[in-house]
Amino acid sequence: MFMSFKHFLYLDGQLDFEEFVHYLRDHEKKLRLVFKSLDKKNDGRIDSQEIMQSLRDLGVNISEEQAEKILKSMDKNGTMTIDWNEWRDYHLLHPADNIPEIILYWKHSTIFDVGESLMVPDEFTAEEKKTGMWWRHLVAGGGAGAVSRTCTAPLDRLKVLMQVHASKNNSMRIAGGFGQMIKEGGVRSLWRGNGINVIKIAPESAIKFMAYEQIKRLIGSNQETLGITERLVAGSLAGAIAQSSIYPMEVLKTRLALRKTGQYVGILDCAKHIFQKEGVAAFYKGYVPNMLGIIPYAGIDLAVYETLKNSWLQRFAIDSPDPGVFVLLACGTTSSTCGQLASYPLALVRTRMQAQATLEGGPQMSMSGLFKHIVRTEGPMGLYRGLAPNFMKVIPSVSISYVVYEYLKITLGVQSK
Repeated sequence: MFMSFKHFLYLDGQLDFEEFVHYLRDHEKKLRLVFKSLDKKNDGRIDSQEIMQSLRDLGVNISEEQAEKILKSMDKNGTMTIDWNEWRDYHLLHPADNIPEIILYWKHSTIFDVGESLMVPDEFTAEEKKTGMWWRHLVAGGGAGAVSRTCTAPLDRLKVLMQVHASKNNSMRIAGGFGQMIKEGGVRSLWRGNGINVIKIAPESAIKFMAYEQIKRLIGSNQETLGITERLVAGSLAGAIAQSSIYPMEVLKTRLALRKTGQYVGILDCAKHIFQKEGVAAFYKGYVPNMLGIIPYAGIDLAVYETLKNSWLQRFAIDSPDPGVFVLLACGTTSSTCGQLASYPLALVRTRMQAQATLEGGPQMSMSGLFKHIVRTEGPMGLYRGLAPNFMKVIPSVSISYVVYEYLKITLGVQSK
């Protein structure tokens, strides 16, 4: 029953009186902060409208009937409002049912890494920022992303090869593509480009988080968390700033994934060759389609995830806000897949623009020129070359990143949900 202080039991297998008192005092302080954040009217009581508004601020929409059910579970005297004593008495021994925990269960971009960097950042509560839990979440998410990307790197490299080299005359298949890579460079060649793909996680995540927090302030919202539309705007702008900052690393990733055996010694050697032969501008090839791809990916991913989340909460969240691993993975996989499907043509054109200089005798086309050329020579389906391996890596990416994230959370001392 006492879910929040399990870590005390893990220390020596027992819970003594002093530890129990420490838990109660610490937990009561946190409950007081949460109560004040929910009490929008500052009248010392929480009603159903305040519950609905608080959850709406977190991006969770529930009906008044559901809010009243939540209220009744804590309301001792039948007034249909909750005072501090009722709130404390209920949550002190039922910490797993805390209303703000809904947002913790439904972390999205921090938990799931599918190799794309266009998701809207997750919201962090004031308590998470105050206690330093936010950076632990980011570190855990970065570590999970590194493991996930490394495990699915062969599929990612195959996707890049198919985007650049596959055509009507060269219908590269998945099995054949893997065979060509192994034949040309051995098994290790399957991970070409993965090093830079992992390295860029840290700076991109940090820049996106800082930009997101600053943009939230510029928007002028006094709320702790933003609504869906505001999140999309702030998240897209933060994503654009982060992508602009690390975009040369995206170009290096593509070039390293496409390199032949012995072509480059490493990341710095690749950067040196590009600079000497093509100049600084080469590091921003494909920048425009990459920026344009942020809105459809981030918008659809966020919209689908929020729709699925709210649908689950409307039906099943009366007794507990915990959706379980399967529901989280299903929602994350579905939303990421929909987002990728919408933005994929722009991603393909971006990759081809990044790789144009490596194609001997190939024309150097603009974004619109490439779109027209692909549709004219390969048809609309040509804009979806490499989609199969891209989709194949979504489920393992989401699953691996979730498992590693949960493990790193424990290691870093992130409080259990």
